[in-house]
Amino acid sequence: MRALSLLFVLGLLFPALAPAFPEKAVTDDKIHDEVIRRLAADRDVKGGGIEVQVVEGIVTLRGKLREAKQITRAERVARKVKGVKKIVNELQPELGSEPPKKSGNTPG
Repeated sequence: MRALSLLFVLGLLFPALAPAFPEKAVTDDKIHDEVIRRLAADRDVKGGGIEVQVVEGIVTLRGKLREAKQITRAERVARKVKGVKKIVNELQPELGSEPPKKSGNTPG
């Protein structure tokens, strides 16, 4: 009974103490590694030469991909990584392929 009471009290105190222990921020290095991992694992994007740079949660994608649809897909994959605040998509289609359609969230 005593242990149950203690657990109950701790259960009430923990939410009150949560602000004292803020969630650990995701570092740029972790974001970079995760973006690279996910792009390499994506069946539509892998094999493309994509350079990834992360500064304060802003991810810049550079390079050339074979098909325009890969550019859109790469942006979508990178955007889903925890800690990403914004995507700057500077990817280019290789010569002879059609440029991707601009999304509303991508700076131009």
